[in-house]
Amino acid sequence: MYIAAQKTGNQSLSMKHGENVEYDLYFKLGFLMRAGDATFEYKADQSIEGASSHYKMHFKTTKFFDGFFKMRDTIEGYYNDNKLIFSRKFTNEGSYYEYDELKFNYNADIKNINSFRRNQTRVKIDTVLTTVDEVTDLLGIIHYIRGINCNNLKFGDVFPLTVAIGSDLVKVQFIYQNPQIVEHGKMKFKTHYFKIDVFDDDAFESTKTAVELWVGDDDNFLPVKVRTKLKIGYVEIYYKSSSRLAHPLSCCFIMK
Repeated sequence: MYIAAQKTGNQSLSMKHGENVEYDLYFKLGFLMRAGDATFEYKADQSIEGASSHYKMHFKTTKFFDGFFKMRDTIEGYYNDNKLIFSRKFTNEGSYYEYDELKFNYNADIKNINSFRRNQTRVKIDTVLTTVDEVTDLLGIIHYIRGINCNNLKFGDVFPLTVAIGSDLVKVQFIYQNPQIVEHGKMKFKTHYFKIDVFDDDAFESTKTAVELWVGDDDNFLPVKVRTKLKIGYVEIYYKSSSRLAHPLSCCFIMK
Protein backbone atom coordinates (compact mmCIF):
# COMPACT_ATOMS: atom_id res chain seq x y z
CA MET A 1 0.00 0.00 0.00
CA TYR A 2 1.42 3.38 -1.06
CA ILE A 3 1.13 6.04 1.64
CA ALA A 4 1.74 9.72 0.88
CA ALA A 5 4.66 11.27 2.74
CA GLN A 6 3.53 12.94 5.94
CA LYS A 7 3.96 16.72 6.01
CA THR A 8 3.71 17.16 9.77
CA GLY A 9 3.78 13.65 11.24
CA ASN A 10 3.80 12.67 14.88
CA GLN A 11 7.20 14.05 15.92
CA SER A 12 5.52 16.20 18.56
CA LEU A 13 4.36 12.96 20.19
CA SER A 14 7.50 10.84 19.75
CA MET A 15 10.21 13.47 20.37
CA LYS A 16 10.89 15.90 23.21
CA HIS A 17 13.28 18.82 23.55
CA GLY A 18 16.27 17.78 25.64
CA GLU A 19 16.51 14.19 24.44
CA ASN A 20 19.92 12.66 23.78
CA VAL A 21 20.54 9.32 22.04
CA GLU A 22 23.85 7.56 21.48
CA TYR A 23 24.71 4.82 18.98
CA ASP A 24 27.61 2.46 18.25
CA LEU A 25 28.69 2.19 14.61
CA TYR A 26 30.30 -0.93 13.16
CA PHE A 27 31.95 -1.40 9.78
CA LYS A 28 32.10 -4.78 8.07
CA LEU A 29 34.85 -5.44 5.57
CA GLY A 30 35.40 -9.18 5.85
CA PHE A 31 34.84 -8.94 9.62
CA LEU A 32 32.76 -6.66 11.87
CA MET A 33 34.73 -3.98 13.71
CA ARG A 34 33.57 -1.11 15.91
CA ALA A 35 34.21 2.05 13.91
CA GLY A 36 32.74 4.96 15.84
CA ASP A 37 30.09 6.70 17.91
CA ALA A 38 27.11 8.85 16.91
CA THR A 39 25.19 11.21 19.19
CA PHE A 40 21.77 12.71 18.40
CA GLU A 41 20.45 15.75 20.26
CA TYR A 42 17.06 17.44 20.00
CA LYS A 43 16.46 20.77 21.71
CA ALA A 44 14.57 24.06 21.60
CA ASP A 45 16.50 26.61 19.55
CA GLN A 46 15.51 29.94 18.01
CA SER A 47 18.99 31.03 16.88
CA ILE A 48 17.92 30.67 13.24
CA GLU A 49 15.10 33.01 12.20
CA GLY A 50 11.79 31.14 12.21
CA ALA A 51 13.19 28.06 13.97
CA SER A 52 11.76 26.47 17.11
CA SER A 53 13.75 23.20 17.26
CA HIS A 54 17.29 22.05 16.58
CA TYR A 55 18.18 18.43 15.68
CA LYS A 56 21.89 17.58 15.67
CA MET A 57 24.00 14.51 14.92
CA HIS A 58 27.72 14.27 15.63
CA PHE A 59 29.76 11.29 14.46
CA LYS A 60 33.36 10.43 15.22
CA THR A 61 35.46 7.39 14.45
CA THR A 62 37.35 5.51 17.16
CA LYS A 63 41.07 6.15 17.60
CA PHE A 64 41.77 2.70 16.16
CA PHE A 65 39.57 3.30 13.09
CA ASP A 66 41.15 6.74 12.58
CA GLY A 67 44.12 4.85 11.15
CA PHE A 68 41.91 3.60 8.33
CA PHE A 69 39.57 6.54 7.82
CA LYS A 70 39.19 9.46 10.21
CA MET A 71 35.81 11.22 10.44
CA ARG A 72 34.47 13.99 12.66
CA ASP A 73 31.17 14.91 10.98
CA THR A 74 28.29 17.05 12.29
CA ILE A 75 24.85 17.62 10.76
CA GLU A 76 22.36 20.15 12.13
CA GLY A 77 18.75 20.74 11.16
CA TYR A 78 16.56 23.66 12.27
CA TYR A 79 12.79 23.20 12.29
CA ASN A 80 9.74 25.40 12.49
CA ASP A 81 7.47 22.93 14.27
CA ASN A 82 8.06 19.85 12.06
CA LYS A 83 9.06 21.74 8.90
CA LEU A 84 12.79 21.80 8.09
CA ILE A 85 13.90 25.34 7.19
CA PHE A 86 17.70 25.19 7.38
CA SER A 87 20.43 22.56 7.67
CA ARG A 88 24.19 22.42 7.55
CA LYS A 89 26.83 19.71 7.51
CA PHE A 90 30.43 19.98 8.64
CA THR A 91 32.64 17.27 7.14
CA ASN A 92 36.05 16.66 8.69
CA GLU A 93 37.86 13.66 7.24
CA GLY A 94 41.43 14.02 8.41
CA SER A 95 43.02 16.54 6.05
CA TYR A 96 39.81 17.14 4.07
CA TYR A 97 37.14 19.62 5.15
CA GLU A 98 33.80 20.44 3.57
CA TYR A 99 30.81 22.59 4.49
CA ASP A 100 27.26 22.06 3.18
CA GLU A 101 24.27 24.32 3.65
CA LEU A 102 20.61 23.88 2.67
CA LYS A 103 17.92 26.57 2.94
CA PHE A 104 14.35 25.37 2.47
CA ASN A 105 11.71 27.70 1.04
CA TYR A 106 8.06 26.64 0.82
CA ASN A 107 5.60 28.15 -1.66
CA ALA A 108 2.30 26.26 -1.69
CA ASP A 109 3.23 22.75 -2.95
CA ILE A 110 6.58 23.82 -4.41
CA LYS A 111 9.78 23.52 -2.36
CA ASN A 112 12.91 25.43 -3.40
CA ILE A 113 16.15 24.45 -1.70
CA ASN A 114 19.21 26.67 -1.92
CA SER A 115 22.15 24.26 -1.83
CA PHE A 116 25.69 25.44 -1.14
CA ARG A 117 28.93 23.48 -0.70
CA ARG A 118 32.54 24.54 -0.31
CA ASN A 119 35.82 22.97 0.76
CA GLN A 120 39.09 24.56 1.86
CA THR A 121 39.83 26.03 -1.56
CA ARG A 122 36.67 26.65 -3.58
CA VAL A 123 32.90 26.69 -3.86
CA LYS A 124 31.79 23.34 -5.29
CA ILE A 125 28.00 23.77 -5.37
CA ASP A 126 25.80 26.86 -5.43
CA THR A 127 22.42 25.97 -6.91
CA VAL A 128 18.66 25.81 -6.35
CA LEU A 129 16.79 22.50 -6.22
CA THR A 130 13.05 22.41 -6.86
CA THR A 131 10.54 19.69 -6.06
CA VAL A 132 6.88 19.14 -5.25
CA ASP A 133 7.71 16.07 -3.17
CA GLU A 134 8.10 15.90 0.59
CA VAL A 135 11.79 16.75 1.00
CA THR A 136 14.37 16.75 3.78
CA ASP A 137 18.14 16.50 4.37
CA LEU A 138 20.18 13.48 5.50
CA LEU A 139 19.54 13.96 9.21
CA GLY A 140 15.89 14.76 8.49
CA ILE A 141 15.42 11.15 7.40
CA ILE A 142 15.48 10.15 11.08
CA HIS A 143 13.20 13.05 12.01
CA TYR A 144 10.77 11.91 9.30
CA ILE A 145 10.85 8.28 10.43
CA ARG A 146 9.90 9.25 13.95
CA GLY A 147 6.84 11.05 12.61
CA ILE A 148 5.38 7.91 11.03
CA ASN A 149 2.19 6.74 12.67
CA CYS A 150 3.20 3.29 13.92
CA ASN A 151 -0.37 2.24 14.66
CA ASN A 152 -1.91 -0.17 12.16
CA LEU A 153 1.24 -0.60 10.07
CA LYS A 154 0.71 -3.27 7.41
CA PHE A 155 3.13 -5.35 5.36
CA GLY A 156 4.00 -3.51 2.17
CA ASP A 157 3.06 0.00 3.36
CA VAL A 158 5.31 2.42 1.44
CA PHE A 159 6.42 5.83 2.73
CA PRO A 160 8.10 7.94 -0.01
CA LEU A 161 10.56 10.75 0.65
CA THR A 162 13.04 12.92 -1.27
CA VAL A 163 16.43 13.84 0.21
CA ALA A 164 18.41 16.92 -0.83
CA ILE A 165 22.14 16.06 -1.03
CA GLY A 166 24.44 18.57 -2.69
CA SER A 167 23.15 19.14 -6.23
CA ASP A 168 20.91 16.05 -6.18
CA LEU A 169 17.39 15.16 -5.09
CA VAL A 170 17.56 11.49 -4.12
CA LYS A 171 14.38 9.41 -4.02
CA VAL A 172 13.90 7.18 -0.98
CA GLN A 173 11.06 4.87 0.02
CA PHE A 174 10.47 3.07 3.31
CA ILE A 175 8.69 -0.27 2.90
CA TYR A 176 7.24 -1.77 6.06
CA GLN A 177 7.85 -5.50 6.58
CA ASN A 178 6.91 -6.90 9.97
CA PRO A 179 7.60 -6.85 13.74
CA GLN A 180 11.01 -8.30 14.67
CA ILE A 181 13.22 -8.84 17.71
CA VAL A 182 16.69 -7.24 17.68
CA GLU A 183 19.45 -8.25 20.09
CA HIS A 184 22.62 -6.30 20.80
CA GLY A 185 24.86 -7.05 23.76
CA LYS A 186 22.60 -7.59 26.76
CA MET A 187 19.71 -5.63 25.22
CA LYS A 188 16.74 -7.05 23.37
CA PHE A 189 14.30 -4.82 21.47
CA LYS A 190 10.79 -5.25 20.09
CA THR A 191 10.91 -3.43 16.74
CA HIS A 192 9.20 -2.59 13.48
CA TYR A 193 11.33 -3.62 10.47
CA PHE A 194 11.54 -1.51 7.29
CA LYS A 195 13.39 -2.07 4.04
CA ILE A 196 14.55 1.16 2.42
CA ASP A 197 15.14 1.65 -1.30
CA VAL A 198 17.59 4.48 -2.08
CA PHE A 199 17.83 5.45 -5.73
CA ASP A 200 21.49 6.50 -5.71
CA ASP A 201 23.81 4.27 -7.74
CA ASP A 202 26.94 6.22 -6.78
CA ALA A 203 27.01 5.34 -3.07
CA PHE A 204 25.13 2.05 -2.71
CA GLU A 205 25.85 -1.46 -3.91
CA SER A 206 22.17 -1.87 -4.77
CA THR A 207 19.32 0.64 -4.75
CA LYS A 208 16.91 -2.13 -3.75
CA THR A 209 16.95 -2.55 0.04
CA ALA A 210 20.01 -0.31 0.22
CA VAL A 211 19.23 0.25 3.90
CA GLU A 212 17.45 -1.85 6.53
CA LEU A 213 15.91 -0.18 9.56
CA TRP A 214 14.59 -1.49 12.87
CA VAL A 215 12.55 1.05 14.89
CA GLY A 216 11.61 0.48 18.52
CA ASP A 217 8.01 -0.58 19.10
CA ASP A 218 7.03 2.06 21.64
CA ASP A 219 5.86 5.67 21.63
CA ASN A 220 9.38 7.05 20.97
CA PHE A 221 9.58 5.22 17.62
CA LEU A 222 13.34 5.43 17.95
CA PRO A 223 15.72 3.67 15.51
CA VAL A 224 17.56 0.88 17.35
CA LYS A 225 19.39 -0.75 14.43
CA VAL A 226 20.38 0.31 10.92
CA ARG A 227 22.21 -1.75 8.31
CA THR A 228 23.55 -0.10 5.16
CA LYS A 229 25.09 -1.82 2.15
CA LEU A 230 27.72 0.44 0.61
CA LYS A 231 30.03 -0.32 -2.30
CA ILE A 232 32.97 -0.51 0.11
CA GLY A 233 31.28 -2.76 2.70
CA TYR A 234 28.53 -2.89 5.32
CA VAL A 235 27.77 -0.38 8.05
CA GLU A 236 25.70 -1.39 11.08
CA ILE A 237 24.46 1.03 13.73
CA TYR A 238 23.08 -0.04 17.12
CA TYR A 239 21.34 1.87 19.89
CA LYS A 240 23.62 2.29 22.93
CA SER A 241 21.94 4.65 25.41
CA SER A 242 19.55 7.56 25.78
CA SER A 243 18.32 10.19 28.21
CA ARG A 244 15.32 12.48 28.58
CA LEU A 245 13.20 10.68 25.98
CA ALA A 246 9.56 11.69 25.59
CA HIS A 247 8.43 8.22 26.75
CA PRO A 248 9.88 5.19 28.57
CA LEU A 249 11.90 2.96 26.24
CA SER A 250 9.51 0.08 26.81
CA CYS A 251 10.61 -1.73 23.64
CA CYS A 252 13.93 -2.58 25.34
CA PHE A 253 14.57 -5.51 27.70
CA ILE A 254 17.83 -6.27 29.50
CA MET A 255 18.87 -9.91 29.19
CA LYS A 256 20.62 -11.66 32.08
